[in-house]
Amino acid sequence: MKSSPMSRPFYYLWTTQTAANAADVLYIMALTVLVLNQTNSLVSAALTPLMRSFAQMISGLIAPLLINRFRLPSLLLLSQSGQFLLFIVLAVYLQIQGSDASLILVFALVFVMSFLDGWTVPTRNALVPRLVPDEQSLLKANGLISVSDQVVQFAGWGLSGIVVAMLGPSPTLLVTAVIYGLAAAFTLGVKEPAESGDSAAHATTAASGMSGTDGTSSASATTGPSRWHTLTEGWKTIWRMPRLRLLTFMDIIDMLGGSVWVGAFTLAFVQTALGQGEEWWGFINAAYFAGTVSGGLLVLALVRTIGDRFLSAMLIGMAGYGLLTAVYAVNTEPYIALILVLLMGPFAELSIVNRRTLIQRSVGRLMLPKVMSAQASLLHLVFCISLLGMAGLAEWFGIVNLYLLAAVLTMVAFIVGVLGRRSFRAPAEQDIAAD
Repeated sequence: MKSSPMSRPFYYLWTTQTAANAADVLYIMALTVLVLNQTNSLVSAALTPLMRSFAQMISGLIAPLLINRFRLPSLLLLSQSGQFLLFIVLAVYLQIQGSDASLILVFALVFVMSFLDGWTVPTRNALVPRLVPDEQSLLKANGLISVSDQVVQFAGWGLSGIVVAMLGPSPTLLVTAVIYGLAAAFTLGVKEPAESGDSAAHATTAASGMSGTDGTSSASATTGPSRWHTLTEGWKTIWRMPRLRLLTFMDIIDMLGGSVWVGAFTLAFVQTALGQGEEWWGFINAAYFAGTVSGGLLVLALVRTIGDRFLSAMLIGMAGYGLLTAVYAVNTEPYIALILVLLMGPFAELSIVNRRTLIQRSVGRLMLPKVMSAQASLLHLVFCISLLGMAGLAEWFGIVNLYLLAAVLTMVAFIVGVLGRRSFRAPAEQDIAAD
């Protein structure tokens, strides 16, 4: 079956997210250089990604309250516009104050921007199923988004370093503000189809009606759900649905293992296991991102072949990725390491894109944003914990064993998926009421 063409609102969504991701890479690089120049402290510079993840986690926790009040395109526009305005404030402040700028104020602005950014990914992932015409198009859409995300990561870090070196941190933040302004402008073109454009009141009523399992749903629909009910609805849905519970658990395990690809761990592996210098750190990173880009393109090419076999494709991706990670961990040849990380990319993307598609297909459109927000908060928390935990483990039993542990974690997630296949046989609507 041939997939239908994508809608124009989807392409607006795709464009705005690509621009926002590019701006993120640019501003993280500029901010890191700025903090390092002022403090000469790696610890202070490392606070930036941790603080961003913490702010995004908090944002995801309260996102359901906003989802009940605003339509998703409006929420996305609010997030992008708010970040655009704050970037202007930050850039102008740094331009005026220069080296006298208060890092406390800078970090406060970064926290607020990251808080606003915390709505972006769950909102985007919840919007995608509403903007595509069929299931094959959904896989294609997720593949396109994944490819653009990886291209931005692949090219962005190298180019952002050049931009920061040429312009300096403060002017670079002004450029970032312009890119965020463009992202906000493109968001204006993201419109839900008429049948999906329910009012906030309708969303609240429908959501409360879905959740009533004790005979109180009619009362909730009349008075509206409590704030606590709204905040916890996505979490309860994840716990109540076997397939969502399984997919989220697999995401958590995968996140724990995936944290070993953070720059510091990769550098330590290159120096310790491969016996190479920092230039090979760059080669390994480039090969990994090139592999993920090619993996996203592979998923796009296999849309018709995969069909509705999302679970099988995801499990194949996880198994291949886990095995290649294990081989990478015990390998000591630099050129073989490059080939291995290049091959990991397609398997990783096959797993990630199909898992995202499975989640999107498992929940009704009114509940999906709340589920996505809950998952995003949980994964941000896991990421922060895994960074600290993996650093301790690397010190304790070595970087090679750390990568072996990552491979084991991925294979555990694979085994969990195989054992839980039964939960994917019944339609999602049997687990929870659809819209």
